[in-house]
Formats: sequence, structure tokens, C-alpha cells
Amino acid sequence: MAILVDDPRWPAHGRLWAHLISDTDLGELHAFAEAGGIPRRAFDLDHYDVPEEAVPRLIAAGAQHVTGHELVRRLIASGLRVRARERGRH
Repeated sequence: MAILVDDPRWPAHGRLWAHLISDTDLGELHAFAEAGGIPRRAFDLDHYDVPEEAVPRLIAAGAQHVTGHELVRRLIASGLRVRARERGRH
């Protein structure tokens, strides 16, 4: 089991954002995010959007830093990925 975070590359609301995922379990992801001060409203079906300034804190707490490509690959392999066409159904 691992919590993964990628590089903050996604601009929105005047800052850059990264993604935080679990490669096995959403419960584990929610617990890690809560402990790291990431609000539940940042959850987007299969990942959390996290601001750039939170990334070092999440890594220090045990998140594994990976590339965006690796993060997506691991999310798909986990079976937790929610595809774009499925997002409208939730």
C-alpha cells in the first residue's frame, strides 16, 4: 500500500495543484489526507487535489513522490481510477 503525490503542475485559483492518490484503498487515502490537513472537499472521486505548498508536508508524512505519468499508471492499476466519461455519473 502506498500514498502517492505528483508534481504540482495544474494551475487553478492562482496557484499550482498536485494530485494525491492511494494505490490500493480509498479509506487509506481519506485517512492520510485528513491527517495531512487536506479537506474532504478536495476529493475528486479517485484523488485529492492538493495545493503546491502542501506537497512537502505530505511527502514528509510518508507520501511517495512520483511523476504524473507514474501516478496515473498506478491509479489505473489499482482499479480505483474513475475515467472522465464516468465522472458525470457520480
